[in-house]
Amino acid sequence: MAEGCAWFLVLGSVLLCNLVKTLLPSISSSLSKVFHKDAEHELEMRMEIQDMKKELSSISMMDEFARYARLERKINKMTDKLKSLVKSRAAYQAKVKWVVNIVYHVLQALLMISLIWKYYASPVTVLPSQWIVPLERLVAFPSGVPGGVGITCWLVVCNKVVALLLQAAG
Repeated sequence: MAEGCAWFLVLGSVLLCNLVKTLLPSISSSLSKVFHKDAEHELEMRMEIQDMKKELSSISMMDEFARYARLERKINKMTDKLKSLVKSRAAYQAKVKWVVNIVYHVLQALLMISLIWKYYASPVTVLPSQWIVPLERLVAFPSGVPGGVGITCWLVVCNKVVALLLQAAG
């Protein structure tokens, strides 16, 4: 791995994973809108409730009590129905968000495991041994090459650096 640009592959995959992680809320939001089409129906119900409230305000409660009471009950029934639709949509959005997060984390774990599996025996790069003297074995894990930087250490460093850069940028 030290001969090629595999360190760049690891850095690129870590950067890609972190960028996708920042996009997860918008991805789950778009997916829930695609699969849950009740937003138009909710909008229609809101407009209908507003129209009925306007009509209710134009009716005299003293003169037309029966009509006023019927319309008020209809508004209350429609409002309750709207609340239950909004609640079910929110629950659906939470489920979609949860599924998207699980899928993301599973794919990220599979990517990291495959990178570790592929580059297990060779170091990412080789540094002079005196630069990393107290932590030489830990940094070289799993390759065991003296002065080498192993894939696991490189993944940890890349994750931290990319997260700090994205935090500073965003």
